[in-house]
Amino acid sequence: MNENFDLGSYLTGGVEKIVKGAIKATLSNPQESIFLAKYAAASKVASKKRAEADARGEHIPPFLIASITSSCNLHCAGCYSRANHACNDAEPVSQLTDKEWGKIFAEAKDLGIGFILLAGGEPLLRKDVMEEAGRVQDILFPVFTNGTLISEAYIKTFEKYRNLVPVLSIEGRKEKTDNRRGDGVYDKAIKAMELMQEHKVIFGASVTVTTENLEEVTSEAFLEKLEERGCKVVFYVEFVPVTEEATHLAPGDKEREYLNERLSVLRSERDGMVFVSFPGDEKTSGGCLAAGRGFFHINSHGGAEPCPFSPYSDINVRDTSVREALKSKLFTSLQDGGVLNEDHAGGCVLFERQDKVKEIMAAN
Repeated sequence: MNENFDLGSYLTGGVEKIVKGAIKATLSNPQESIFLAKYAAASKVASKKRAEADARGEHIPPFLIASITSSCNLHCAGCYSRANHACNDAEPVSQLTDKEWGKIFAEAKDLGIGFILLAGGEPLLRKDVMEEAGRVQDILFPVFTNGTLISEAYIKTFEKYRNLVPVLSIEGRKEKTDNRRGDGVYDKAIKAMELMQEHKVIFGASVTVTTENLEEVTSEAFLEKLEERGCKVVFYVEFVPVTEEATHLAPGDKEREYLNERLSVLRSERDGMVFVSFPGDEKTSGGCLAAGRGFFHINSHGGAEPCPFSPYSDINVRDTSVREALKSKLFTSLQDGGVLNEDHAGGCVLFERQDKVKEIMAAN
């Protein structure tokens, strides 16, 4: 790791770059451009709050991932959420209420957190939480959804709350998407995109990158179709294998290098879209950004976890606060113990080093 590396500046610059790119990508849509311009101002205020906290010796990450429900209407192959039992078909018990989530969102805003990624399960099953998030206009909420529940009714919600940005999961063209997510899911996602384009609702796409779909999902043909349908941002998320049999699907150094090269080209040539890679090149960011370095995760029951791929928690925001959760013994031990900087094969060091995470949990 470069000793001169400044994590705060790196992350703040990344946030500003995303926002600037989004504004540029929505210039043909005045309503979205006006909202994003206002959000850009709010983002600078949030950055200032984080800088002031750093000066006091308190680190506040710019991102939070909130899994607002354990329910989902699909059974996607290789789903990490079902593998770690964060998502299941049983009736949800003791999940955070909409008001509890609203309190979390408000505190996150006060701390200087500028992005909260809403996930699940399927987050659109919690319209009550969607509306709580929509009221916190100083935070941008990318909503990671399978897209099958987007209807005229939800379009009205997205039109009312411009800070809710649907991000639809898609694995490539019809064959690859339906193979992983189920027959007919691709067509429903495309229909949802066309509906949002008709109503001028800004949206993005989330692509789980594997060794089998890498070339397809970074191809000009695939991205051209997404852009034609109105997609403004693409999140590339590296596949994390949840079984030994799926290990061959996880991108290695060769695939990551290819993806980075393609992203460099795409960002320079396709200025109508924004491209985000997760976790991206961890060497550039000084190691894994989980456990509060760059982001953290709150599960549907309020447990503060390092990330969705590392479902371990020693503190619950129901009993304390977001600020105190960021100071948890687990987060502190992971940051100070060097685990986040270890070499690993797949997309998530904490998933590969889960035995070490368990050891830390037991020691605490």
